[in-house]
Amino acid sequence: MYADEVGQMNNSTNPPEKPALSVISAITFVGFMDTNLLIPIMSLYALELGASVGTVGIIVGLYSIVNIPANVFFGRLVDRLGYKLLLVIGLLGDATGMFLYSLCRIPVHLVLVRIFHGITGGIFGPATMSAVAHQAAESRQGRAMAFYGISLGSATLVGFGLSGIIASRLGYNMVFQIGAGLLVGAALLSLLLLGKWKTNVIKREASGGEGWGKLGDLLSRRGLITPYCAIFAQYFSFGCIVTLLPVYVKNLGMDAFHVGMLLTAFAVMFIIVQLPLGNLSDRLGRFWLSSIGLVLGIIALLLITSLTSFTWLVVVMAIYGVGYGAIFPSISAMVAENTTAEERGMATGIFHALLTAGVAVGAVIAGWAGDSLGVETGLLLSPSMLVVALVVVLVLMRRKNSVRSIDIQL
Repeated sequence: MYADEVGQMNNSTNPPEKPALSVISAITFVGFMDTNLLIPIMSLYALELGASVGTVGIIVGLYSIVNIPANVFFGRLVDRLGYKLLLVIGLLGDATGMFLYSLCRIPVHLVLVRIFHGITGGIFGPATMSAVAHQAAESRQGRAMAFYGISLGSATLVGFGLSGIIASRLGYNMVFQIGAGLLVGAALLSLLLLGKWKTNVIKREASGGEGWGKLGDLLSRRGLITPYCAIFAQYFSFGCIVTLLPVYVKNLGMDAFHVGMLLTAFAVMFIIVQLPLGNLSDRLGRFWLSSIGLVLGIIALLLITSLTSFTWLVVVMAIYGVGYGAIFPSISAMVAENTTAEERGMATGIFHALLTAGVAVGAVIAGWAGDSLGVETGLLLSPSMLVVALVVVLVLMRRKNSVRSIDIQL
């Protein structure tokens, strides 16, 4: 029903503006690079400011803790105010947060800035994903979300690489200031093109309270259960991998260079396969591509602990990247297809909240399992949520096919 409504809405408006989609993709790349610039250095920066090891953990985790509810809250505001205004506010807020990092002098300053940055970071995700969904025709959502996934993957790859180089040669403050400058540039680009993007604020009669009542509906809607389960599972496994893979590789006698190459192999394959697999999901269907991606991810993660060769580990991480690339555009498109324009902001906000929660929960559980049960056992737990998501996808696919067969008989 919701996909039909969205289709009618898209048919009644002008054709998608391809230049606008390209610009949104570029802005998305810059907007998500700030957090990836911070990941490799945040722990070290906190230690330099005098934080204890325990405080470092709190500082690193604060962003995710605040960001999870912020995504849902600002997703609701995207529905009420439109993605254009929120996109600019989010970019300027993130730029302010990045600059404030350079002014920190003691750990408590860093705590406050992490909270602020986590809040402003919750604006950008639902705003950009809603913008991409609005710009794409219903039959091309997989392709559009592939561009979105490419932007996220590229931001991760470039952000991780640049962060270490800039910090080692120019210092931590230069990382923060360069990140802030890029975000301001993206905000200015958004302002300049604001008038060229089609109107996305739709008049609605529902009050704020009635709007928040949509939260339960979205979480329980059958068409959204698959993408919500899959995105949490996808990033749960990633949280496990980034926590335990470096330890596993170190135990094999390798070093940080090898860890970086393994994560690079994953990220490069994720980026490369996005567009062809996004197009394929438009033709074959979301469930099939999601299932294939989940299976590939499960197989790759189960193989890691049986391998000791760097070459084979690269191959497995590349397979994991392909699986990731098959899942992301399919489930992102499902969110767009199973929501109307009036609720898409909140729906994408939940999507990004589950993404952040998946990484946070996966990292915590992997750390506990690795410490209590051993690194290999912890890695074997990493595909557990992918298995759960696969079961959910297959059950829903079977129910969908059953309903179709009944309709045909009638």
